[in-house]
Amino acid sequence: MGEYLKTDVSKPVEFTSGGRFISNEPWKHMKRNIDDLYVAIININNVLYIEQNGIQYEINPGDVFFLLPKQLHFGYKNSDIGTSYYWFHFYFPSPVELLDEEKMDQQIMAIRSSSYTHTNRMNPSILLPVHSTPKHIERIQILCKQLLDVSNANYYNSYCVNYLATALLIELSEQTITNFNTSFEQSNKDKKLAMILEWIRVHALTNNISVHMIADEFNYNKDYLTRLFKHTVGMSVQEYIHTLKLTKAKELLTRTNESIKTIANTVGFYDEKYFTRLFKKYEKVTPSDFRKAYYRMPMNNE
Repeated sequence: MGEYLKTDVSKPVEFTSGGRFISNEPWKHMKRNIDDLYVAIININNVLYIEQNGIQYEINPGDVFFLLPKQLHFGYKNSDIGTSYYWFHFYFPSPVELLDEEKMDQQIMAIRSSSYTHTNRMNPSILLPVHSTPKHIERIQILCKQLLDVSNANYYNSYCVNYLATALLIELSEQTITNFNTSFEQSNKDKKLAMILEWIRVHALTNNISVHMIADEFNYNKDYLTRLFKHTVGMSVQEYIHTLKLTKAKELLTRTNESIKTIANTVGFYDEKYFTRLFKKYEKVTPSDFRKAYYRMPMNNE
């Protein structure tokens, strides 16, 4: 059974320190129990073996894990040479509620049963799994890089790192809410929706797929599919397709030197100007400015 954290981030978390750990010898986490402080681990390479509150976890590359305050945690087995992960320490500004799987299920059902309005989107709560494998880990890794860059930049306004750390947690919460499988969604209808999501993921980057095309592929009425998708996923089919394309585009912008036109073509946009307009609509910056802001990768071995 999973554990989840629920808290309010209408005020930002307080970031205290962070870095990127890389081991040059077989390594296991120290034994400790920290009061009030939370630790986020975003694993990059090799498996971490951590026991917390009597439960042994294997934290794989691409996983996110939280060390909780007032709970004894330690490495129960050596990790290999080259183990690497991002970490940051922080305090939540509000009390934290620990949820089990059943309560988390109820929280997600309540969110999805509400209409997708501006008021609901202003909800200050976040929901975080203690241990998870985010579907879009690259988004979280980009925020980690930016967080470490800013934390080492000696800004005059120190609140910047607090807001970036909060943005990272909100990103993880949003992915959790979007991809959480509630008990209701284990029905045949929602298993079919899972198949639709996977079909879109496979075809979105290389084909100009449409709602009509998806409805025909899965024998759905177009209007019904649109309503079902919005209710369950929290966005329209077209928004979801754009999100997939732009997520891949952001990865290419930060990891390659390919031109904007080449990246646009790679993710299925053959009009560079349209790609730039769409990118700016979703990300609030142009692809070029995004690349300038996020291309640097700080390293911290402490």
